[in-house]
Amino acid sequence: MAFTLEERQQLNIHGLLPPCFVSQDAQVYSILKNFERLPSDLDRYILLMSLQDRNEKLFYKVLTSDIERFMPIVYTPTVGLACQQYGLAFRRPRGLFITIHDRGHIATMLKSWPENIIKAIVVTDGERILGLGDLGCYGMGIPVGKLALYTACGGVKPHECLPVMLDVGTDNEALLKDPLYIGLRHKRIRGQAYDDLLDEFMEAVTSRYGMNCLIQFEDFANANAFRLLHKYRNKYCTFNDDIQGTASVAVAGLLAALRITKNRLSDHTVLFQGAGEAALGIANLIVMAMEKEGVSKDTAIKRIWMVDSKGLIVKGRASLTSEKQRFAHEHGEMKNLEDIVKDIKPSVLIGVAAVGGAFTQQILQDMAALNKRPIIFALSNPTSKAECTAEQCYKYTEGRGIFASGSPFDPVTLPSGQTLYPGQGNNSYVFPGVALGVISCGLKHIGEDVFLTTAEVIAQQVSEENLQEGRLYPPLVTIQHVSLKIAVRIAEEAYRNNTASTYPQPKDLETFIRSQVYSTDYSSFVADSYTWPEEAMKVKL
Repeated sequence: MAFTLEERQQLNIHGLLPPCFVSQDAQVYSILKNFERLPSDLDRYILLMSLQDRNEKLFYKVLTSDIERFMPIVYTPTVGLACQQYGLAFRRPRGLFITIHDRGHIATMLKSWPENIIKAIVVTDGERILGLGDLGCYGMGIPVGKLALYTACGGVKPHECLPVMLDVGTDNEALLKDPLYIGLRHKRIRGQAYDDLLDEFMEAVTSRYGMNCLIQFEDFANANAFRLLHKYRNKYCTFNDDIQGTASVAVAGLLAALRITKNRLSDHTVLFQGAGEAALGIANLIVMAMEKEGVSKDTAIKRIWMVDSKGLIVKGRASLTSEKQRFAHEHGEMKNLEDIVKDIKPSVLIGVAAVGGAFTQQILQDMAALNKRPIIFALSNPTSKAECTAEQCYKYTEGRGIFASGSPFDPVTLPSGQTLYPGQGNNSYVFPGVALGVISCGLKHIGEDVFLTTAEVIAQQVSEENLQEGRLYPPLVTIQHVSLKIAVRIAEEAYRNNTASTYPQPKDLETFIRSQVYSTDYSSFVADSYTWPEEAMKVKL
């Protein structure tokens, strides 16, 4: 309906559309009206995904018109529900489905994808989807949603993005019995066959799309996430968002919180509820940030404590992975989180174990008794897995808690009348800007310094007014601006360190990166038409 009369005539569709011309803004209004009348967030998710299938420009115009409103629909928390019910929500395949039985033929499968230029891939094997566990092939909703935010928040061109599902089976018995399940119906294949699949995938991708193709690992189980990151990080342009993206956004929140507590990060004692890939990623980046303040690595590590499903991680405890052993300290074994908080006396409490309600009233009150301004991050997704709500935090800390969460919470009005807007430590502050920066300058390897730099940029974008309102992150409406700032900073450091591969170096990096950003405006379909001089067009006899 937005085609002009001339476009309709040249495309031979005049008469196939009603005799009315509608602007893109009017189309956005129409989508919004349909969006508002739907009864559930899952229905709204299906509406937006259907729009993405039939009109990509309009889809991104809608998303960017109110990113704060639509992000919880296309990503957490609604995408978690969509993944659980992916068989019902499935309309049209998006992305590439590669199975364990396709070994030896992945290069051929990549040729099936219609686009020849791919600059960013998000890949999952579906084993640890958000806090929901093994969803197998239903996990494809995560790469699709993630890449939608690459474009909406970072301006990465959608036709240069590819979502990939590596289906090696599922250990979820309910899915194996689900008649609507769209994946392989057998237990997960592990061991050498799994590793061979991953190796072949990485080699095939870089062979077809180049060594600069960004490959983001998403929602792999702990056992594979760290192993694959260490295996590939210095060979390919890759990162794991669950480890490094979560770490960056959490450290960004901590750096912003320091402007409230008026001290240094190395002055704090940090206690983690959870010791999985997210917790360990955050902890390692905190160590790096503390080192930057001038303390030694050993001193920084001693400021960090962790609790997993078996209790406090201490030296001598059986069956600790090498990643956990790094943060094991001399201390007696303890299992109860309330007792651990009383004993360790943390000033920062971070929840990343997907145990809903883990931060009890007693724990929150103890944090308030121990600290003038306790820092409490309930980062688990989706909302049902959050360690506490914003209201609980503010209520039981008498409004003194500095709070951030992984999923969105409504504003809370204190008895004093002050309204606080809890900060959402969403990874979408990180990965779109990182992707835009990495792609723009042709960074071949993504080091930890990229994520600390990103955290610093995000924290710098938080205004004093934001902090007074309880926000530890910039308002989501500014996320495109934040992503651009991150991209520019990453590119600046890449050229300074001679790790960029896009040459010659642009004179004005910000202008250059802006020129790479996707436009949600409709392109013109009018054919390039012109005339020659009359003399040149005369018919010669």
